[in-house]
Amino acid sequence: MPEERLSARAARRIAIAAQGLAARPRPGEPGARSLKRMIGGLGVVQIDSVNVLVRSHYLPAFSRLGDYRRELLEAAAWGPRPWLFEYWGHEASLMPVEFQPLFRWRMARAREGALWSGLAVFGRERADFVEAVLQRIEREGPLTGGDFADGPRAPGWWNWSDGKRALEWLFWAGLITTRTRRGFERVYDLTDRVLPRAVLDAPTPSEPDAHRGLLAVAARALGVATAGDLRDYFRMPVHGLAERLAELVEMGELRRVKVEGWRQDAFLAAGAGRAKRPAGAALLSPFDNLIWSRDRTQRLFGARIRLEIYTPAHRREHGYYVLPFLLGDTLTARVDLKADRGAGVLRVQAAHPETQADPGLTSDALAGVLRQMARWLGLTGVEVVDKGALAAALSRALA
Repeated sequence: MPEERLSARAARRIAIAAQGLAARPRPGEPGARSLKRMIGGLGVVQIDSVNVLVRSHYLPAFSRLGDYRRELLEAAAWGPRPWLFEYWGHEASLMPVEFQPLFRWRMARAREGALWSGLAVFGRERADFVEAVLQRIEREGPLTGGDFADGPRAPGWWNWSDGKRALEWLFWAGLITTRTRRGFERVYDLTDRVLPRAVLDAPTPSEPDAHRGLLAVAARALGVATAGDLRDYFRMPVHGLAERLAELVEMGELRRVKVEGWRQDAFLAAGAGRAKRPAGAALLSPFDNLIWSRDRTQRLFGARIRLEIYTPAHRREHGYYVLPFLLGDTLTARVDLKADRGAGVLRVQAAHPETQADPGLTSDALAGVLRQMARWLGLTGVEVVDKGALAAALSRALA
């Protein structure tokens, strides 16, 4: 049983600091080095295609660094010398290339059929076809799903063609990866022709070693977390989890702790000391690492956050593309945002305060972040729709 105890507030502040959200962004335009340090600390950034505001993978860096140039992220992931690669990390994700060996166990399992059931059956039954797709990429160079669009399409597979399914099987298996993107469409190439030679030549760790490595990354990124939190960060298997965590405790990477109000025992990452009161103010993507897990968000902030994108319109409480607002160590508001590119404005379609929020402080701080976001997106201003209990105060703060 853990002897060390943490208050709920201390745990929350440790988590915020571990995620790089404890302080306001430094003045000046962040460069590639800042972006690399930030993503290295998070370990993974989730990719999502919804573009009503801006695609989600661009937002975590804005939340933590301010108005950086999005081209920096694009160069890091899809430029001629990438230091990020795409793979199934949390979900579809960008991660530092040096993490690729830690996922080779997942790629090997995919080749053995341990992936989505329908895709596993396809890979097994159409192995010759999948091999032919791989050989075509090897001969012709980078190709897209559109280059394999002919043939039947499977219902329930996002209307995927057989060629697209073969590409996704090969991607899971680690045999191909994303060379670049055209708009949001992946351009696939052989992994051996995309990743740096040093990464490709790196030894493949054993599965237990890889699991320990990924859990250690997750622990540093979360600061303090339950076993379930740590497992979910990279969607690790349950089998062997307790043993790997016990080994990390024995190695001094983790300490067992008890957090006030948490039913499960928790683990504190080495180096995650007592955090000071956060002074940041940040809008969080619906897919931000800090709020991935509903259960963890409820434990940390006492707030029930759900992805309303996937909720029928008549059942939405806060809007469609809803970003929580973190002020200090508290979630104080949620805003439904849209980049109205035709009108050139950032449109706040609804603004709702949390129950613990001070409307004046929240609206003033939120107005500053919204102005900065509008500039970052190349929009000329912010307009607030009169919807939600915070809308009037936010309109005044922006006036």
